[in-house]
Amino acid sequence: MSNNSYDLIVIGAGMAGNAAANKCASAGWRVAIVDELPYGGTCALRGCDPKKILRRGAEIIDSARLMAGKGIDTNGIQINWADLMGHKLGFTEPVPENMERGLTGNGVDTLHGSATFTGPNSLDIDGEAYSAEHFLIATGARPRPLDFPGADHLIDSTAFLDLDELPERIVFVGGGFISFEFVHIAARAGSRPTIIDHGPRPLKGFDPDLVDLLVQRGEEVGIDTRTETSVVSVGTDGSGFEVTVSRDGEQSTIGADLVVHGAGRISELSRLGLEHANVEHGPHGVKVAGHLQSTTNPAVYAAGDSADTPGMPLTPVAVFEGKVAASNMLKSTTTVPDYAGVPTAVFTIPELARVGMLETDAVDAGIDLDVRYTDTSGWYSNYRIGETTAAVKILVDTSNDTIVGAHMLGPEYGELINFCALAIKLGLTTRQLKSMTAAYPTVTSDLGSML
Repeated sequence: MSNNSYDLIVIGAGMAGNAAANKCASAGWRVAIVDELPYGGTCALRGCDPKKILRRGAEIIDSARLMAGKGIDTNGIQINWADLMGHKLGFTEPVPENMERGLTGNGVDTLHGSATFTGPNSLDIDGEAYSAEHFLIATGARPRPLDFPGADHLIDSTAFLDLDELPERIVFVGGGFISFEFVHIAARAGSRPTIIDHGPRPLKGFDPDLVDLLVQRGEEVGIDTRTETSVVSVGTDGSGFEVTVSRDGEQSTIGADLVVHGAGRISELSRLGLEHANVEHGPHGVKVAGHLQSTTNPAVYAAGDSADTPGMPLTPVAVFEGKVAASNMLKSTTTVPDYAGVPTAVFTIPELARVGMLETDAVDAGIDLDVRYTDTSGWYSNYRIGETTAAVKILVDTSNDTIVGAHMLGPEYGELINFCALAIKLGLTTRQLKSMTAAYPTVTSDLGSML
């Protein structure tokens, strides 16, 4: 085997690629990993982790205001954006070096550059030829292209997370995770943010009743959410931007100092030259069989946002897909990832979480459904911290007493949803969940009453 010939080359040094590379190297394979960006991927460097660090500042501001008149004096409390960004950098800056050190310590060759397929089993990386028996594509996603005039004025989520200063007027285009998480940070940091969403309701993957409550909660802190509204164009004026929008056939203009792309993402496969490797692909990723192998080139596997699978575009899903793909390559097996019971949360304030089916999906499936909706805003765990908006909806199949879906809006419910996820994963009944004795007073101790 030549110096540039490997058992496996992983393209993309995010969490999925890292998991697969380490697993195969530990099994004795000769493995290389390559990325044109710093090692770590979106979640650790440009997404989940740094975003939630910034959210911590917003949480503190919100928590203090909720307790105003209840023992907390909020005079003068504010976010120092520069210091908060410095705190974020304290986490993100060491990530690439630490990840690369871990890979090399496990015997993985770490390469840097732009990888392009030149054949079914060959790559070019910045002018140098490489080959492998297997490839894993784990290159993540990029912002979906927008086609209105002035779309080039928008910044993406990566740039937002690197802002030196937070401007006063921010418009977020799109009503998904990115817009909602950032807008809740921006509002508590002193901005006047607006969300523009072309659909009738934002956060389409979440329970609509709880989304409505979240939107109302956002209005209380100055978030302007405009649904059924489309962006016509973005232009510049003397002091910033003019965002022209249309609703019900009527146009209006919103002044902004910053316009942010939050309108979804697509697989980042544009520079891989997949046509040279006979790898079929589309906007949702590489076309793969259930076991994550390319349907057109058996040497190629894909995971995470790079793979067209039923899995949600979440970091934990990418990680277990990377591990399953690695195992299938190592053992020549066709194991299919288990996507049951995977929870997701949008880290607004308070957070909105979901696992399993939406109510409409469960009804359409003909499930003998019991919808257990509870307004928990007046419960002790929320009264204690001054929160006035919280609710849960748990969907139970009465034929076997199992949870088929759980939806939660409230403080710490991003943690609580994991118990429902475990129940779905293991097939636990609500009676079994209620038999658990939780530490009291904790938010988890509320679960029995929610069921």
